[in-house]
Amino acid sequence: MTEFKELFLLDKQTTFLNFGSFGACPKEIFQAYQNWQLLLEQQPVKFIAEDAYVYIQKSIDALAGYLNCSSENLVLVTNPSYAFNAVIRSLELKNGDEVLSTSLEYGAMIKTWEYYGKQKGFRFIQQPISLPIASKEEFLTEFWSGYTDRTKAVFLSHITSATGLILPAEEICKEARRRGLIIIVDGAHVPGHIPLDLSSLDVDYYTGACHKWMMTPKGCSFLYAGKPVKDSIDPMIISWGYDAPMRGPNRFFDYHQFNGTRDLSAFLTIQEALAFREKYDWNNVSKKCRDFILTETAPMFDALGSYPLAPLDENFFGQLCSFPIHAKDPMILKRELLYTHGIEVPVIEQNKNTYIRISWQAFNDQEDANKFMKAIFQLKKEKTLSSPSFSHL
Repeated sequence: MTEFKELFLLDKQTTFLNFGSFGACPKEIFQAYQNWQLLLEQQPVKFIAEDAYVYIQKSIDALAGYLNCSSENLVLVTNPSYAFNAVIRSLELKNGDEVLSTSLEYGAMIKTWEYYGKQKGFRFIQQPISLPIASKEEFLTEFWSGYTDRTKAVFLSHITSATGLILPAEEICKEARRRGLIIIVDGAHVPGHIPLDLSSLDVDYYTGACHKWMMTPKGCSFLYAGKPVKDSIDPMIISWGYDAPMRGPNRFFDYHQFNGTRDLSAFLTIQEALAFREKYDWNNVSKKCRDFILTETAPMFDALGSYPLAPLDENFFGQLCSFPIHAKDPMILKRELLYTHGIEVPVIEQNKNTYIRISWQAFNDQEDANKFMKAIFQLKKEKTLSSPSFSHL
């Protein structure tokens, strides 16, 4: 899919296999972003004090249509960490309560849960998950074996960061609802990556990053909160929208959408991002990328002497794929890949295991895969990395 490379601003001297970390904004969407910034600077008072309310609502409405939920349940935030700090600090959890999660969660979220757990006295339970995952049923059995009569909430990554795996969020949410638990899902990697229907998922709190696979500029994410709980979230920053006559369409909007002077331009590109996806038939583009992961990564696993972390099918894999490896020093390996071989790809450590995680996007092609494998063979020859000695949890 070489023709898509010209749509992006990425450095042409770098083989970019790390779309998953921060995405990459296409030229057309980035131009719209700069147009919004210019409009802001031409009349900053009117833009921020009056027009922004209308502009933001249009972005929320467009996003709500894409996610199949009510716009009244969405606010735009800079990143998922911001969203979940607001949620977690507002939960009515007390000493002795437990939040059931997995051993595959994102490090920043683990820190957030542990921080508020120390303040409130609840425990964040990282239920060990065996890798490789044999089946969806095995995962669910392992996950729910961590449930106790003290469990009050579940927290799950819809797509994990380090392992790149799609987890069975639908099944977890359904069972958690049956058990009367608070349901919190980290979908940072989901919007624009795999289908997401928030109305059918039946989740209490969900956050996703629009600046990853939806390709908006950086600093554009959303927080979804179900109708029964959305007004229970305290704003991270107390500002004019708090405890005041309603300025926006609802209290959720007022409490969380405007919290001081900042550049809102990234939020306003959601419509352009959705139009870009429509223009280039991005659902089909994404399918081709997923097909590559499912059918063409076998040589990469062979080159690394590695193996998939779950059955190589659409239940577990999208456009991300992590390869278990052994590296004497993961940071040196990452630097070697970038500065010696010109390949931007993350090397991630989690639970005493190390992974190379590739993202496959529209601009990647077989030449990129060949370059990656050539670098791997060279690094193995130099003993910078070797086949994994995997630590099963």
